[in-house]
Amino acid sequence: MNRALRTLALPAARCPGDHPGAHRLREPIQHHDVRPRRHAQHERPQPHDRRGCGDPPSTGAPAQGPHNTADVSVATDMIPHHTQAVTMAAMATTAATTADVRTLAAAISAAQAPEIQTMSGWLAGWGAPVPETAAGAPGMAGMSGMGEGTSDGMMTDQQMSDLGSATGLAFDRMWRQLMISHHQGAVAMSTTELSAGENPEAKALAQSIIDGQSTEITTMERLLAAAPGS
Repeated sequence: MNRALRTLALPAARCPGDHPGAHRLREPIQHHDVRPRRHAQHERPQPHDRRGCGDPPSTGAPAQGPHNTADVSVATDMIPHHTQAVTMAAMATTAATTADVRTLAAAISAAQAPEIQTMSGWLAGWGAPVPETAAGAPGMAGMSGMGEGTSDGMMTDQQMSDLGSATGLAFDRMWRQLMISHHQGAVAMSTTELSAGENPEAKALAQSIIDGQSTEITTMERLLAAAPGS
């Protein structure tokens, strides 16, 4: 009996709840039909591929070595802290008017987004809950520390709203001021990890955060002092 081999490419799928027109593209699924040709016209289309709809945030590898409650606590707090910094960096890519702010924002995003994945992997490996990193609004309402003043440099919803409303040089100034406070909070949290944590990888990341963000604080303070109207 002759058999025909056909390849069907299904159209791009869309996840349930996607905004109309905001298609989430998937790779076409290849289906091989080895049934007799005379039955091919009766086959029903295969369902769209839904892989990736509602998937949890990607995580890194588990940390090696022992850990304690301080390691878990700092990583749990640092993930939403980093997430807010990445959100602020994204705001600067479209609203900043000076090249130094856009350059610094790109560096912050490039450094902290992978660190979020790294710490998420640690928490998963330690059997601890991984904080949600996807938020619908720039202020990330509902995340830890949001809505009220915090000692870790996290911005309140009002501060994030004010930043989102700012334009021009006013945005650049406010962004630097808020990010300096945000970085100072990350340095303080990392200092706690060095003094109270146990895991070697977590302590190494904490030192890296202290070194990198302390340098960025110095840069932002210098640029802020030299900005027009200072």
